[in-house]
Amino acid sequence: MELVGTVRHDGNGGVADDLATAEQTAAWLTALGAGEPVAVDERLHDEVIALRRAARALFARAVSPAPPSPADAHRLMPAGEALALLNRLAAAEPVVPRLDWPDEGEPTARLIPSTGDGATGRVAALARAVVDFLSGPDRTRLRACGAPRCVRYFLKSHGRQEWCKPSCGNRARVARHYDRRRRGPGDGPQETSRDA
Repeated sequence: MELVGTVRHDGNGGVADDLATAEQTAAWLTALGAGEPVAVDERLHDEVIALRRAARALFARAVSPAPPSPADAHRLMPAGEALALLNRLAAAEPVVPRLDWPDEGEPTARLIPSTGDGATGRVAALARAVVDFLSGPDRTRLRACGAPRCVRYFLKSHGRQEWCKPSCGNRARVARHYDRRRRGPGDGPQETSRDA
């Protein structure tokens, strides 16, 4: 969700990209990794942007038949291409086997991420997080915010939730009210003011 959320409404009717440059991507990955500095060159920057495009395309597929986020609805990557890219990037995460054997019990083996691969490993870990999210139970709660100008996806937390945050709900209600008020008398029902 954090990666997909790096595309957001800029407050002026446009879209802001928190990963527009390699430097911004490095700062974001560094913050995501608890402050361990990450060097990002143009190739790695392009990989992160491609991963985000793939994730947003698959999020759009997950919320279908509801409309996707308007930020990139007109230029979504085809779902098959997005899936192939996501799986390719996720496969790059280095993992190592780990044996756990408690004093009183049976040994178990599991795969854990290796800590030695740096920035490429972080991109792969991000891809694996997208895979885990889309294959997990939270996918069914995923929604695209329906507020005007909002471009976020969110997890629906209650039955009637339509927006990612209260300010988006307020913006949507104001827009509906404005639309009703500006309609002419022959355009359908119009609300009347209590002051009239």
